[in-house]
Parts: sequence; C-alpha cells; structure tokens
Amino acid sequence: MSVPKRKYLPQWLVHAFLWCALYGLIVYPFLSETRSIPPHIIIKLVMAAVLFYFNYYYLVPNLLLKDKIKIYIGISIALLLVVGYGAHNIFPPEGPKNLGPMVEYMKKRRGSRIPFLFSLQPFVTFGVPYIFAIMLRVYTELQKNENLRKTVEKEKVQSELQFLKTQLNPHFLFNSLNTIYSLSVKKSPDTSEAIINLSELMRYMIYEADKDTVPLNKEIEYIKSYVALQRLRLANSENVFLKISGDDTGKIIPSLLFISFIENAFKYGTDYDGKTSVKISLMIRENFIQLYVVNKIGKHKPKSESSGVGLQNVKNRLNFLYPNSHELEINDDGATYEVNLILNL
Repeated sequence: MSVPKRKYLPQWLVHAFLWCALYGLIVYPFLSETRSIPPHIIIKLVMAAVLFYFNYYYLVPNLLLKDKIKIYIGISIALLLVVGYGAHNIFPPEGPKNLGPMVEYMKKRRGSRIPFLFSLQPFVTFGVPYIFAIMLRVYTELQKNENLRKTVEKEKVQSELQFLKTQLNPHFLFNSLNTIYSLSVKKSPDTSEAIINLSELMRYMIYEADKDTVPLNKEIEYIKSYVALQRLRLANSENVFLKISGDDTGKIIPSLLFISFIENAFKYGTDYDGKTSVKISLMIRENFIQLYVVNKIGKHKPKSESSGVGLQNVKNRLNFLYPNSHELEINDDGATYEVNLILNL
C-alpha cells in the first residue's frame, strides 16, 4: 500500500508566474496608455532578474541556509544599496512627468519631496524580487527536505515490513516441521495431510506474501491451512474454533497481516500439557473487516520478550498501512488474551 504523493507546482511554472506578475505590474501603465517602455525600465528589470537568481542560486543556499545569517544580511543590504543607487544614477528615470497625473498632482502639493520618492523606486524594484527569491528558495528547500524525509521514512517502514516477513517464514517452517515430525513419530495417519498443509503454507509465502497486497480469499486460505496444521499438532483440538463469515469477493489486504495474532494465540494458548483454547473469528463486511482472537493463557507459559517485539511490529505496520482507519484493542487479564482488530476499508 503506497503513500499518496502530494502534488506540487513545477518550479519553472512558479518562476514564470512570478516574473509575469512583476513585469506586468511595471509595464502595464505604459502599455495601457500606448506609450513606449523607457529603456531604463527594461535595463532595471533585467538587473532585477540577475540579482534574483544570484540570490536564489548562490547567496541563500550558501549563506542563509547554512546559518551564516549575519553575513547574508550584511551582503544583501550592501548589494541592494549598491545596485539600487547605481541603477538610479547610471540609468535615471525620465522624471515624474511621464508617470501620470497623480504624480503631477503630488508634485504640486509636496514639491521637492517627489524626487526623493523616485530615488526609492530602484530599491523597491530590486528589493521585492530579492525577497521573493529568499521565500521561494527556502520553501523549495523545505519541500525537498520534507520529500526526502517521507522517502526515508517509507523506505524504513518497508524494510521493517520485509524484515518481519523474513522472520515469519523460517519461524512457521520450523514449527510446521516440528509438527510433522511429531506426527511421523506417532505414525499418525494425519502426517500426509500435515505435509499438504505445509506445502500450501510455503506456496503462499513464496508466491504471494512478498507482494504488498493480496486478495483476501488467499489470505483466508492461508489462515485455514495454518489452523488445520495446528489442529494436527495438538493432542486435543476440541477447543480450537475458526469462524469466517461474509463475502471476501474483490477485497484486498496487506499480506500476513492477521497471522501474527493467530500465531500468538496458539503459542500462548497451549500449556505444557497440550491443552489448548483458541477462538478465531473473521467477519467480513462491505466497509470493514473484523478479526477477533481470544485464547486462554496456558499454565507455566510466560510471555517472552520476542512476543512484545512482534506485537509492536504489527502495531507499527497497522499504523503505517491503515493510519486513522483501524482500531486495535488488546486485553490481557492474566487468564485470557483477547485481540479485537477492525480495519476500515
């Protein structure tokens, strides 16, 4: 089951939108009045683009993002002052007369303060793209780091799941071989049936369990073969029950998702005298699947540390595969062990 990827706008599209918006705001007044764009405007826009990408590709990644903040601020202020002042003096504007009636009105009202406003224009022209370069580059780096974090996290979980599966295979194999061995020693007529069940288990693990998801009916057949093999191993299987209800047509689930709970029930539901009490119920509905497993804890059968690790692995797997769409309740009162798992489809 794969994690849905968040879609982001391509970087070239973001840059194109930024420059279209900036250039449009500056040249629109001239185009709307059918006037030619002054050469100094075009030159300053080109200078703004050069300053933008110098900041975007060099200053931000090499200074700001490497925690050289004071150096970055000092260079940025000096750069904006030099470029802004130089552009204003080398490529001076034609004057307020070409900038519309509103500026003419302000000139009459405020007199000599208007040229001062024009002296700030280059700093706005260069400063706004400069700030956008900072915001865009920082956002891009954060996005890249977040994608990398998710990729690493996903690969880690996938490796943990694969490691869990490789742990399950030999464990089942050894248990099953021990079962067949005990039957053969007793010259039981059930030996051939046990071998068939084991072959079904191994066929599923080899050809199906390595997939991310499997049809639910195949997982059910695997569970049936496992329970049948356990029944043959037990001296008394009268208290072993497996009930499956509902329609499994068209439903898929992650492979080997339920077997850890069932295996745990047989492992700790059997005491040294061979007495076993395990009840398994798998209820399939349109929108959910419910697994209910309960077993009596066998006498003199303390839990090992490996049981806790295995259970934690299953919990981690459920949290990854069914985030906020599953319910797992485990009750242990010392006499019985109860698992109730609901998967929302």
